[in-house]
Amino acid sequence: MAGRKININEKIKKAEEVVIRTKDKYDAALADLEQLHRKRDELQNEELLEAFVKSGKSYDEIMKFLGEE
Repeated sequence: MAGRKININEKIKKAEEVVIRTKDKYDAALADLEQLHRKRDELQNEELLEAFVKSGKSYDEIMKFLGEE
């Protein structure tokens, strides 16, 4: 019976290690995804600002068009 208990404890320890490694990979992948979202948002903001400047419209005209007046 004692041999069986040790075997189970070893399996539990190995499973915990797998969970920790998997969580670390998940956390790293999530950080990468968040960074990519931020970069996409920055690029879209730059594109929007360039379009605004090229349009020749005033701030008030743009806000009226967007319905934000």
